[in-house]
Amino acid sequence: MPAIEELLGSEAEYLLSHECQTFPKENLYLPGPDFVDRVYKSTDRSPVVLRNLQSLFDHGRLGGTGYLSILPVDQGIEHSAGASFAPNPMYFDPENIIKLALESECNAVASTVGALGSISRDYAHKIPFIAKINHNELLSYPNTHDQIMFGSVQQAYNMGAVAVGATIYFGSEGSNRQIQEVAQAFQYAHELGLGTILWAYLRNPMFKTAFGDYHLSSDLTGQAIHLSASLQADIVKQKLPTLNGGYNALAFGKTHDKVYTELTSDHPIDLTRYQVANSYMGRAGLINSGGGSAERDLNEAVKTAVINKRAGGMGLIMGRKAFQRPMQEGSEIIQAVQDVYTDESISLA
Repeated sequence: MPAIEELLGSEAEYLLSHECQTFPKENLYLPGPDFVDRVYKSTDRSPVVLRNLQSLFDHGRLGGTGYLSILPVDQGIEHSAGASFAPNPMYFDPENIIKLALESECNAVASTVGALGSISRDYAHKIPFIAKINHNELLSYPNTHDQIMFGSVQQAYNMGAVAVGATIYFGSEGSNRQIQEVAQAFQYAHELGLGTILWAYLRNPMFKTAFGDYHLSSDLTGQAIHLSASLQADIVKQKLPTLNGGYNALAFGKTHDKVYTELTSDHPIDLTRYQVANSYMGRAGLINSGGGSAERDLNEAVKTAVINKRAGGMGLIMGRKAFQRPMQEGSEIIQAVQDVYTDESISLA
């Protein structure tokens, strides 16, 4: 496997030597072996929730580090099974999803209630399950940007999951209903002792303009993360920001000049640090998504991991870059990402 500096190429110095001048790292709640004791234990979470979260942090190659490497394969519903699995048809069988997570020594595997339920008796005791309970269904025509419940918290509990996952499309027409549904589901999940992970995505056609796609703006994604922490998400999944200034460009909502002059810069680590700050300064762990599959998946995955780690994030949740390739190749990409989090020379910016 090439060294991390080689994979970063011409951006190595830019990413590995950056010093953040926005939010001081000393003010953040940083990932570490004692994160459950140091951060989650101060919350209103029950001992059962703490135990399940600890099991998540203790599993796999990153076990005991405070960082997370999660394999998410829930694309078969929104993106269609054909679009998701045709590049590698073996993953039409959910068992192979679990095998990839085990082969890659992930902390956990996240998938649909149906996929995990189909093999739960064989694998729920071998790797932590994160059961995704809502999805966007795109077989209906015309398509809409909405998340609807496909499963229940009780089903996730019964199959032996340690946590539930849900998505909210903040900014969509149905977001108010989704917020209420997820709030109720997360409350019940915590009552049963399950952890909660929120996919905090933006979805509104008006956010995509000729000047940039503000679905990936640091200020807007940061607010989605803050809302997620307010819904008591233990961990928040968000896309890596690539630009800023969404509030100003779209001329809506409320913001402050200091967000753009003092609390962020145009450096990707600073843009992501703003996301971490919005997660209650790291009390709700930020995991960034790996994105779709492309030609330079290995390089892009490692770059995302470096940005997330140096910003103060908790890890990466990466699916398509891995499962749309042969299992061995996909596993190597996941473990290259894990190498970033085990490399002590890659420090907080």
